[in-house]
Amino acid sequence: MLLPRTRKRCYHTLMPKAVASSPSQKLFDTIVKEFVSADAGIKKSNAFGAPCLKVRGKIFACWSGASLVVKLDAEMFAKGMKLKGAHIFNPLGKGKGMTQWLVLPYAQRAKWRAYTQAALDYVASIT
Repeated sequence: MLLPRTRKRCYHTLMPKAVASSPSQKLFDTIVKEFVSADAGIKKSNAFGAPCLKVRGKIFACWSGASLVVKLDAEMFAKGMKLKGAHIFNPLGKGKGMTQWLVLPYAQRAKWRAYTQAALDYVASIT
């Protein structure tokens, strides 16, 4: 008798695959270039199978499909949740999602830089 194969769920298998020429990825790449700074300890990396920004080794922003995902303080998170299309980051699709991680859709791209800066300020303050 054969038993069904079990497979652990990994975050990187649940993230949308990158589309190299998508406008949202181009915008994220531009933001990455603006924020990366060796002197400040900010570098580009990968997390959950997607490009991200880290400060002193801690993720503060990443690109997921056509959205920006940022870690924010409680006040900024609450403000961001009021934006059309914004929602909590939930890579597994069950439970309550990741506390203080906000997903901003491409439709909110005009706010991406400001929220990336807010995420950097927050994560740098707790790291």
